[in-house]
Amino acid sequence: MRNLATLPKPVLLLELLGVIAVIGALLLVNDWLAAPEFIGKKPLATLLFFLGIALMLPAAWLMMWRTAKAMAPQLFNQTNKKK
Repeated sequence: MRNLATLPKPVLLLELLGVIAVIGALLLVNDWLAAPEFIGKKPLATLLFFLGIALMLPAAWLMMWRTAKAMAPQLFNQTNKKK
């Protein structure tokens, strides 16, 4: 059986970008990072936070899907083949 936590490289890249966006939002909120003049810190931090969460969703969904398939293969019309 394949490891449930092994993710494809594009999904891992999205996860990494999401983590970086959330860290950037936290740095903006704590005034450790300067924001551009034309946009405020709070709207930019909110945008980065929600963008980061959205980028992390594919990895969470994929792990949930694989777990559901492993726990209840009959729901997905699969038979559990042991070699």
